[in-house]
Amino acid sequence: MDEIRNNARVLGAALTGTTVEFYDFYVYAIAAALVFGPLFFPAESPQAQAMFAFMSFGLAFLARPLGAIAFGHFGDRVGRKSTLVASLLLMGGSTLLIAFLPTYAVMSGYGVGWVAPLLLCMLRFGQGLGLGGEWGGAALLAVENAPPGWEARFGSAPQFGAPLGFLAANGLFLLLGLGLSEADFLAWGWRVPFLASALLVAVGLWVRLRIAETPAFRAARDRAPPPSVPFGTLLREHPGAVLAGSAAVIACFAIFYLSTAFALSYATTERGFPRQDVQLALLGAIGFLALGIGIAALASDRFGARPVLAWGAAATVVLGLAFGPILTHAGVTAIFALLSAALLVMGFVYGPLGGFLSALYPVPVRYTGVSVAFTLGGIMGGALTPIAAQALGAAGQGDRVGWLLCAAGLLTLAGVAFARPPAAE
Repeated sequence: MDEIRNNARVLGAALTGTTVEFYDFYVYAIAAALVFGPLFFPAESPQAQAMFAFMSFGLAFLARPLGAIAFGHFGDRVGRKSTLVASLLLMGGSTLLIAFLPTYAVMSGYGVGWVAPLLLCMLRFGQGLGLGGEWGGAALLAVENAPPGWEARFGSAPQFGAPLGFLAANGLFLLLGLGLSEADFLAWGWRVPFLASALLVAVGLWVRLRIAETPAFRAARDRAPPPSVPFGTLLREHPGAVLAGSAAVIACFAIFYLSTAFALSYATTERGFPRQDVQLALLGAIGFLALGIGIAALASDRFGARPVLAWGAAATVVLGLAFGPILTHAGVTAIFALLSAALLVMGFVYGPLGGFLSALYPVPVRYTGVSVAFTLGGIMGGALTPIAAQALGAAGQGDRVGWLLCAAGLLTLAGVAFARPPAAE
């Protein structure tokens, strides 16, 4: 355990920053599932409002590739540390400002109701830009400081920020729902989690400002000047790695957003379960994500990240066969078991990604490569999948939602199979 103690500050920076990042992201996902539809999007039906809310949720995934290119440029040329600080500030600032947005009803009183959803979408876009450069940099911060043989375990540090951020976001929404009336929650209670993000961002900045640049980046900078346009070099010299890496990411995003934001929305609107019951089920199930990440990281350092990802992708296909029927027809207890199993499987397609993606690209373009692959996979798995699932649910075909997971698992299997061996430095 000396390896962990000697690198506690670095691992803490990777974990703390991504906990803040995922808290911010989940706060929006939960709010989109619960309140953003009626508050910001006028429509004739609750299903249409939910669809618009999830479309605004998907905007961040369209912004993420731009953020990946922009932050990747500076991460490969200037350094990992300063770029991570900037990405955290952008995402945290966008989240905080959402707390102060006027709703559609308020702006309609001034004859400009359309301004409310426009501002919401702009800030959601800002969240996506910041996230585009966040995860890749945090993964590199951990992996490039890892002792030999510890790359997957160190690379899993940012992934543990996912369950921690979700627990904080979902737990706070749950407490507000229990302590406030429905009217108060819709009037102002939903804003509290967005305000609370300012405290978390302050902690993340304090930790990240206290770390040094990674040894791998310093060594690469000493050997040769960085490429003038890392994104151009990446596409010219490593296009196959970008495609394979992007495909390898799809399953983890698809599982997560179908098992959290979509499941919460579907179970409360289409199935009519109490919101607090579903949120409690999610809070219990999220522990299985942390368990899966830990097991997958240990297995990846022993057997390699490629086979562990392949196991997880195959399990995703099997999961998809049961996901839709259980979510559509079963009770809360069975749904809890389903979500627990889904998030455990997600750990196997998410935990090894830090080490797997980092090995696909040489250091001079690694920040850009990891970030671009992660965000492109996120568009298919995390943006398009929930929208397609919402459309299926609204059409009365919720039992077919699991087919989307089957497709995601197959795409990730293909990405893992066609990924090239680690690039030589």
